[in-house]
Amino acid sequence: MITTMPRRALLGALPSLAGLAVLAGCGDAGSGAATADATAAVGGGGGAGPTDAFPVTVEHQYGRTVVPSEPRRVVSVGLTEQDVLLELGVVPVGVTEWYAEQPSAVWPWARGLLGEARPTVLSQEDGFSFEAVAALAPDLIVGTNAGMDEQDWATFSAIAPTVTSLTGSDRYSAPWRDQTRQIARALGRSAAGEALIAGVEEHYAAARAANPGFAGRTATFTQGAPWDNNLYVYPDGVNTDFLTELGFRITPGLEAYAEQEGQQALISGERTDLLDADVVVVAAESAENIPVLLDFGTMRTLDAVRGGRTVFADDVLSGAVYFLTPLSQKYVVDRLVPHLAAALAGDSPQAVVG
Repeated sequence: MITTMPRRALLGALPSLAGLAVLAGCGDAGSGAATADATAAVGGGGGAGPTDAFPVTVEHQYGRTVVPSEPRRVVSVGLTEQDVLLELGVVPVGVTEWYAEQPSAVWPWARGLLGEARPTVLSQEDGFSFEAVAALAPDLIVGTNAGMDEQDWATFSAIAPTVTSLTGSDRYSAPWRDQTRQIARALGRSAAGEALIAGVEEHYAAARAANPGFAGRTATFTQGAPWDNNLYVYPDGVNTDFLTELGFRITPGLEAYAEQEGQQALISGERTDLLDADVVVVAAESAENIPVLLDFGTMRTLDAVRGGRTVFADDVLSGAVYFLTPLSQKYVVDRLVPHLAAALAGDSPQAVVG
């Protein structure tokens, strides 16, 4: 039986758990530093360069960070920040692996911006690699989606100016707009950060206009296979922007089954009826997970399943949903929207799509 560790549940547990297979290794750690250094000049991803005057000050949950001059060697110690760095035109010298061991920890939707660079790949498998980060001689450390506590921030700040999330943010799920602005400000590229946000909003607006039938329809988003005899299902506001921004309404009542606010709902086989909606989106990741899901509880009897209104996302599309960055969201809109439209028409195949 194929099962997959819940991605966002994993995020909250990372600092205290070691040896999780989904955070596999540190890839080419150490082997790519020279190549990354040679190609990591600011602007490497196609950006126009800084527009803010240095020094810049970035306010965050642990105080403020002053970045004295334009960063040239940026390290991402969070799990998704590489997307924002690359789209802002900065190729990091160090990135952090989340899961799936993508080349240089960069997924297909962002890989074209990486060029020939090969950043050093870090791991959070055993906690932060402070020594490995220091060895990269960064002049900026970015950790807006890193699970960083105040002591971690202080330790990183002794290495280089370090930017994390805004006050009130969850440790691993700060709003994507806030993260984009934090990173852009630290790079002196505030205007470019606002442009990234506007580009995503325009992408969603165009998709909504082309699909007015999405408005007000209910949608459920779930991990593709049970874990510890539960499905991990996403209440409204927990990594569901990709649906609500399209006009959907997240199936109500799921939040009552989350252990804490901001976490996934744990749905047992006896309550899979709670998932039924106008459309169900499943981060299946592989075709092998589909029958595992359908055999769990009463899944096969749901109207959305029997009526062909279930979309099973492949590994890359699922990853793009989990990342929830400007780049990955545009990828999701381009690839998922046609399948959502087909599902609402009752014409979605029981096969992974991407």
